Amino acid sequence: MSTQTTQLEPQDREQAQEIPSEVDPNSETIAAIATPPGVGGVGIVRISGPEAFAIGRALFRRSGTVDGAPFEPVSHLLTHGFVIDPATGERVDEVLAAFMRAPRTYTREDVLEFQAHGGPLILRRILALALANGARAAHPGEMTLRAFLNGRLDLAQAEAVMALISAESEAGRRLALRQLQGELSTRVQQARTAAMGALARIEASIDFPDEEVPPPDPAELAMLIAEAQAEVARLLAGADRGRILREGLRVAIVGRPNVGKSSLLNALLRTERAIVTPIAGTTRDTVEERASIGGIPVHLVDTAGLTPSDDPIERIGVARSRAAARSADLLLFVLDGSEPLNDLDTAAAQELHALNTDEPENETVRDSSTSALPLMLLVLNKADLPAVTGEQEAQALWPGAQVVHSSTLSADGVAALEQAITALVLGGEAQSGDTLVASARHADALRRAAEHLTAAQATLTGDLPLDFVSIDLRAALETLGEITGETATGDLLDRIFSEFCIGK
Repeated sequence: MSTQTTQLEPQDREQAQEIPSEVDPNSETIAAIATPPGVGGVGIVRISGPEAFAIGRALFRRSGTVDGAPFEPVSHLLTHGFVIDPATGERVDEVLAAFMRAPRTYTREDVLEFQAHGGPLILRRILALALANGARAAHPGEMTLRAFLNGRLDLAQAEAVMALISAESEAGRRLALRQLQGELSTRVQQARTAAMGALARIEASIDFPDEEVPPPDPAELAMLIAEAQAEVARLLAGADRGRILREGLRVAIVGRPNVGKSSLLNALLRTERAIVTPIAGTTRDTVEERASIGGIPVHLVDTAGLTPSDDPIERIGVARSRAAARSADLLLFVLDGSEPLNDLDTAAAQELHALNTDEPENETVRDSSTSALPLMLLVLNKADLPAVTGEQEAQALWPGAQVVHSSTLSADGVAALEQAITALVLGGEAQSGDTLVASARHADALRRAAEHLTAAQATLTGDLPLDFVSIDLRAALETLGEITGETATGDLLDRIFSEFCIGK
């Protein structure tokens, strides 16, 4: 840390300026530790608001200068020095300070970041000094909330910040980054523009009847509404895929005992996670692990064999297997392809078919928004042995399900299963240019907007007064505005940003 002043962003050198001493007294200055808890090489304390620079001048001493010498930092340049306690003059840590002038900052406010050594004690001490000198502790997500309120990000982009941070796969990361760059917002605005065009034509004819504004052409209105409907439908078409890429896929490995379920889990994880023996019933409880398959974050659940039992411990394991199957997005129904199907296979299939109608027994169940069974893949395991059960026999247990031949001893068999999972869930690999809706909140808003647009189109077709069409169009616009934030309520903002970490 011997360099005294280091460039932070190349594009900022020509624009670097003296930071003014004037501040806006109408908002508070907030501060937080912006790096995760724990010990690290570097930790950051972020201060944002009108007093950020004044606090920085009080706490920071540039290296090589005499205490008390005037210091006017340059915007968007890193400056080497020390954080000091103004009350005692004690040096707290050696740091790089980044003074960043509004509006070219994350919050579009004046921002100061101290890049300190990443010890919790050091960071807490620097934060305490900032709070003692005029800042208050930031609420969770308040930095990003200010970025939204100050117009740097719309609401969909702000939500993408947290999605990007929490992404568990490359596909999820790419999806969040595209949303952060505004792709989703642009598509939503295209739908709003079309709906707004129809509403403007209707309201002009209603508000100015004495100025000879001609009534709108119903065909033109229908075309604009249809344009908005088409855009909303295209976004909704990717909602399920987007949710899976963001939240992950819950996969339960099910079947009767001793068909190779635990071996399949180990093969998919590429590690010996579950105990495997030739003894039936080795797995008595669910075993859960996370993996990435085809770019999809996957929550794998190995289950106990579905079989009747008088053993109270085994019965608990079977009950947990049923719960895992209920909550799964995808079932891997494993059969031993080297043996003929038996009564236990048939009983297991019947039980899985009944899961969507059975009442849950104090267990976690699938999302109540759908009553359909989870997706199903039939896995004919032990494909390295002579085949006894074929695809037709397997599909008799679950008509229409895809059959995959797999061997836990063969990498090819596992790769084929992974490809089948990706193809079944995503319809193939997601294209990099797709704009997918990954948030349940966004999908819900789009569905409600689609309903309002459909109602507007039906009202127009039914030759009802245009006032009724405008009511549905306004509702659609308001609902679409919830996604990007134009019509978001305070309660909605509180709910969204409370899920962020402090410092972001």
